[in-house]
Amino acid sequence: MSGLFSALNSSANALEAFQRALTVVQNNVVNSSTPGYAAQSLNLDAQPFQPGAGLPGGVSAGEIQSSRNEYAEQSVQQQFSALGTLEQKAQNLSDLELNFNVSSDSGIPGALNNFFSDVSSWSVTPNDASARQAVLDSAQQVVQAFQQTSANLAQTTNNTNTQLQQNLTQINDLTSQLQTYNQQRLSGDTNDAGLDAQIHSTLEQLSEYVGFTSRTETNGSVTVLMGGQTPLVIGANQYGLKLSFSTPAGSPATVAGGVPPARILDANGNDVTSMISQGQLAGLLDVRNNVLPSLSGGAYQQGSINQLAQGFADRVNQILTSGNISDGPPPVPGIPLFTYTAGSPTSVAHTLSINSSMTPDQLAASDPGPPPVSNGIALRIATLASPTNAADEINGVSYAEFYGNIAAQVGRDSGDAQNQLTVQQQVVAQARTLRSQSSGVSLDAEAAKMIEFQRAYDAAARMVNVLDTMTQDTINMIPLT
Repeated sequence: MSGLFSALNSSANALEAFQRALTVVQNNVVNSSTPGYAAQSLNLDAQPFQPGAGLPGGVSAGEIQSSRNEYAEQSVQQQFSALGTLEQKAQNLSDLELNFNVSSDSGIPGALNNFFSDVSSWSVTPNDASARQAVLDSAQQVVQAFQQTSANLAQTTNNTNTQLQQNLTQINDLTSQLQTYNQQRLSGDTNDAGLDAQIHSTLEQLSEYVGFTSRTETNGSVTVLMGGQTPLVIGANQYGLKLSFSTPAGSPATVAGGVPPARILDANGNDVTSMISQGQLAGLLDVRNNVLPSLSGGAYQQGSINQLAQGFADRVNQILTSGNISDGPPPVPGIPLFTYTAGSPTSVAHTLSINSSMTPDQLAASDPGPPPVSNGIALRIATLASPTNAADEINGVSYAEFYGNIAAQVGRDSGDAQNQLTVQQQVVAQARTLRSQSSGVSLDAEAAKMIEFQRAYDAAARMVNVLDTMTQDTINMIPLT
């Protein structure tokens, strides 16, 4: 009789084990598309079979194991961080590229071409009032083109600053979520598959914004270190990041009035900008601290647009002031055509304007020589379009070519970022595919498991019915006293 009860107990344990296995399969199927979810499996432990010792064998439910491959997870996170960098740079550089039209009919190149063309016409009839007025009008177009470009770059800088703050807010929000998940795990939810999925989904989202390393501690909590050094989350504690616009104490500004760089500070106020090399945050910092200052200037450089504006204005003014408005007697020397704020190298393009004292009849056309040439000054300014003299060039090229080089560099950087982005998108897709193969849910495999466990469950149920019938028959055979 004890053998029947023992066999019945063994069959009941098997029923429970197969029921739990079916529940795990059901959870896998339901969560097959849940972000961060890894397939679970139930270990079935064989029980010892020694009838003589009262051990009827059978099967019991063991621990539930996750198929998550942490190496594959880290690979996806690393590639996703690189993708975030390129996505942000490609987007910002593409927007920046719109400010640099290389067409000779618009923007700075168009304004310069019109100015040189009108100066050339003036040189043919140096005393013609309409020709002089045309020169002033086209000079005003040059001023407006530089001011507009400067304003566009300033707006781009402001937009980038806003994006940086939004990016940091996202990072701090995600690390706050991870802090909450850690608290739940520390409270005992160490084997919760749903919580595990939320943690890894959040880590993947975080990797798009900033590069980091993470590890799961023995207590189940996740430690996240930005750049492998700066703590973002440790146990139940979160360490937020802050944005600062200031020059480092050890690197004071070298250009007066230059916009200070963007810096990222940790929870203790330490500068951790150098720790950021991947993610959208890294892409934004590169554009904000390197690309934009190279164009519009910053704390450490004047910026190519300001350099061009100053070089052009200074050279035109030098030529005009070397000539005469009237040969006299006495001769009346020329006056500058352009003005800008002195002592502020990074605001030349923004403050460039026409000299308020300039009128058409004060344009100096005469070169006193020797030999004197009545239209010599006008001719010298006209040759700035295709200079043959080093003094008429900027960095060894014409003003139009200098601008073309600026626009070409922005275009190359934008194109390179777009090409790299396309490649990186494929790399991310491959990393995700490999992760899915190792820890994702295969509906075909789960269907096969479901059939297998359902049949095992049915067999165990039939065994229970048989044993129950045998037990009842045995009981009925016992004579009543």
